[in-house]
Amino acid sequence: MAFYSKDVDPVFLGAGAKPGLEIWCIEKLRLVPVTKSSIGKFYSGSAYVVLSTTVLKSGPTQHDIHYWLGNDANEVDSALASDKALELDAALGSCAVQYREVQGQETEKFLSYFKPCIIPVEGVFTTQEGALNGDTYQVTLLTCKGDHVAHVKEVPFSRSSLNHNDVFILDTASKIFLFCGCNSSIQERAKALEVVQYIKENKHSGKCEVATIEDGKLVGDSDVGEFWSLFGGYAPIPRDSALGGPQQVDSPVTLFWISLQGKLSQIGSDSLEKDMLEKNKCYMLDCGAEVFVWMGRNTLITERKTSISAAEDFLRKQERSNGTHLTFLTEGLETSIFKSYFNSWPQTAETKLYDEGREKVAAIFKHQGYEVKELPEEDVQSYINCRGTLKVWRVNGHELSLLPASEQTKLYSGDCYIVQYTYPGTQRDESLFYAWLGQGSVLEDRADAVFHMDAIVNSARGDPVMAQVAQNKEPLQFFLIFQTLIVYKGGISAGYKKFVAETGVDDDTYDEKKTALFRVQGTGPENMQAIQVDHVSRSLNSSYCYILQSGTSVFTWIGNLTSSKDHDLLDRMIELINPAWQPISVREGSEPDSFWSSLGGKTEYPREKEMKKFIEDPHLFKFTCTEGDFKVKEIYSFTQDDLTTEDVLVLDCQKEIYVWIGRHSTIKSKQEALNLGLKFLQTNILEEELSLEAPIYVITEGHEPPFFTCFFEWDPSRANMHGNSFERKLATLKGKTSSGTAPSRNALKPRSREATPDGLRSRSSSSNGWERSFSPASTVSGSHLKFSDNYSVSSPTPVARKLFTGSSPYQDSPVIEPSSPSTNENSHQIDANETSANSLIYPYQRLSVSSTEPVSGIDVTKREAYLSEEEFAEKIGMPKGAFYKLPKWRQNKLKMAVDLF
Repeated sequence: MAFYSKDVDPVFLGAGAKPGLEIWCIEKLRLVPVTKSSIGKFYSGSAYVVLSTTVLKSGPTQHDIHYWLGNDANEVDSALASDKALELDAALGSCAVQYREVQGQETEKFLSYFKPCIIPVEGVFTTQEGALNGDTYQVTLLTCKGDHVAHVKEVPFSRSSLNHNDVFILDTASKIFLFCGCNSSIQERAKALEVVQYIKENKHSGKCEVATIEDGKLVGDSDVGEFWSLFGGYAPIPRDSALGGPQQVDSPVTLFWISLQGKLSQIGSDSLEKDMLEKNKCYMLDCGAEVFVWMGRNTLITERKTSISAAEDFLRKQERSNGTHLTFLTEGLETSIFKSYFNSWPQTAETKLYDEGREKVAAIFKHQGYEVKELPEEDVQSYINCRGTLKVWRVNGHELSLLPASEQTKLYSGDCYIVQYTYPGTQRDESLFYAWLGQGSVLEDRADAVFHMDAIVNSARGDPVMAQVAQNKEPLQFFLIFQTLIVYKGGISAGYKKFVAETGVDDDTYDEKKTALFRVQGTGPENMQAIQVDHVSRSLNSSYCYILQSGTSVFTWIGNLTSSKDHDLLDRMIELINPAWQPISVREGSEPDSFWSSLGGKTEYPREKEMKKFIEDPHLFKFTCTEGDFKVKEIYSFTQDDLTTEDVLVLDCQKEIYVWIGRHSTIKSKQEALNLGLKFLQTNILEEELSLEAPIYVITEGHEPPFFTCFFEWDPSRANMHGNSFERKLATLKGKTSSGTAPSRNALKPRSREATPDGLRSRSSSSNGWERSFSPASTVSGSHLKFSDNYSVSSPTPVARKLFTGSSPYQDSPVIEPSSPSTNENSHQIDANETSANSLIYPYQRLSVSSTEPVSGIDVTKREAYLSEEEFAEKIGMPKGAFYKLPKWRQNKLKMAVDLF
């Protein structure tokens, strides 16, 4: 919650209310806002304050504050910018991370806001800007470094500025030259071309020629001769003309306490504990290349200003490089990098939980005149067609056994399986492979499962996606392709049986004559599972329904926190496991003694509502591995353009990760990529305690499935281009096509069950409400597969189960029923070409979630569609057409920011 006081500049009133960038500059010792048309233009003689506001998937906004200091900015303006950044944080409720940015040494996070680059202009900012140039065009020489963000710096226009390691841009009145040092990387050259495009459009109005110059190329090209003539003729560039920057020397991590007078006192080094930080004090953590100032929650704004000044003075007295990054953190907002310098950082519980948020939304609906029987669960949607074909193999050492169709939805936790799912794409069938590793499976079977999957994938057409999935960590997509799944305890593979025989442990493989307890879970007929758990009382949970099989008796146990939908799933599962069962229904709290005796007696079990945490926004990382040195770097504000063909990238979605392999990367096998994914989980780079058994998808460039592309504003034509990243960018810049002919994947949009045509839902009299049919179609054909090292796959007659999307929603599904709607006299018709199917327009004040005079009878999930074109652009910040092209999750974030979701 933002707050304002005499210590906060009134220019910050309303700051951070909308997602995007807001920039202020120091002019005549006061802060003035920078107009939108000038965003991205920085003057080297000025100091700026930059606020980046984003809406997280979990609902709240995230603020990052940067103060940027030009190389020629005076000390007074620089100090004032530092103070104003802290005041802005106070205005936002002390909920932002602050960064000091020095011209030429900006953080990649800061540069990611201004893609492709910022090119500081000489001079001082003024609100009365005039023409910067006279009649003569100023020739400039720029150096461009970086692969995913561009660090652009003007250097003297001289041959001595050139070297073999970097990429240079020579900007003249009629032509832009790109000089590529022979030791520069393909990625840097490609990024420099984006800067060339930016200069062409912004300084030449798109009307100038572009020429590329290869280092060492002397003859046969008129552009080469013209380039060198501008330097007075060609002369060799000395090999040692550009030495690398100073090597960063590892220095001990040191923690200082900052007194109220700004004095630093060392209190620890290297071995640090979180308990050293007190709420009523400020501290400085010196890590060599970066310095942090940590400010306790109970400190005053004056204390924080003193601490920031003390840190800046420390860097000046130490004569630290301008490349030393300075970050300011308020207690509770520590970055993962900061936490990593402490021996252990306690995990704090997420306060904004899924179910708490749902209850608040339900209360709002009720207040606005809706009868809320039960707020529906978040719609479970698949990004791929779920009417494909399924094949499942059980791993038996060097062999794979194809399961008959009737057994494909029955897995054992002591075994490992290979799952192949084939579904219709745009121009061809696509395949998705999983290696499912049972919780009780042996290591040999796990290794064999991954080996078999890799071998099958390599022999399949179309470079399919493959994934490693551990039991109890399955992604939603896995459950959706099965639709119904039963997981029994124990195993029937040779590896599991051998393990039981050698260790003498009890074989708990499911036996219908023995006692068994199943937990029923899921969201509907297209996503429901029965998982066998230990048949003891502590396995129960009030949030679930259970099936207890004990001798000739069968009980269904209904937890007090379950819904009618859970009860429906329970009935369906009973029919699937054994239609002949006549269960005794038992509600929690009214269990007979025979029920508890079957579980070995009554004990305590979880009785509170299981809360679902929101999944945070995804993060993209780049892998680099040099001589065994494994490094991971985050790519901020990522887009599809960041998927460069020479790289291996990881998309961290918290519950699952995707390893993306560029066509020109050094990774040559999917199994190698899988190992990199495991290494990434082990590094725990975000300090989010990712499970080492989190699902790992491996995806190759040009074969991205829709459940990956949904995290980007995806253009399929750019996913199938030929050449390396430099050649692709150059072809685009010169107006040529570099697209390949490889067919694109089916980029299905999220689709609600209600929108599925009835004709696509095949019904039958089966108890679970959806029809099964069978098909022998499969990417891998034949009944026997052979691999190297005597690995083989044997199977019965290959039969695959044909899957269909889930049935229509329950007839008794919880719904939100509007109270009798009345047509507003002031409303008018929406344009016929509107993206939304709605037909009325209302003012924003009546459409917002917190409106005191809400409109009734509208689709509350599409409030924005009822806005006029003008008000839509004003509130959302873009036209409707552009908005509806964004991914669904990003649409929701923007709607949250303006109280429309």
